[in-house]
Amino acid sequence: MPYYVYILLCKDSSFYTGYTHNVKARMRLHKLGRGAKYVKTHPPEKVVYLERFENRREAMKREREIKKLTHAEKLELTGFASPSEI
Repeated sequence: MPYYVYILLCKDSSFYTGYTHNVKARMRLHKLGRGAKYVKTHPPEKVVYLERFENRREAMKREREIKKLTHAEKLELTGFASPSEI
């Protein structure tokens, strides 16, 4: 079963990174303020980045790598040239 690492753009222009095997279901939970503490106080707008992995372990490893990135590095990864584009 494939797993996905995703980055959400939140309404305050912050990013949330997570992993799941069902992106649509996870996004529904996030929009309800469930599934992660962060999204309760930083409501998500949309998925801005997605990577597919063959197993959970690889997805978790990549999630940790992305979470260590700076905001500027996440902007670059997601394809935004600057914060003003968000």
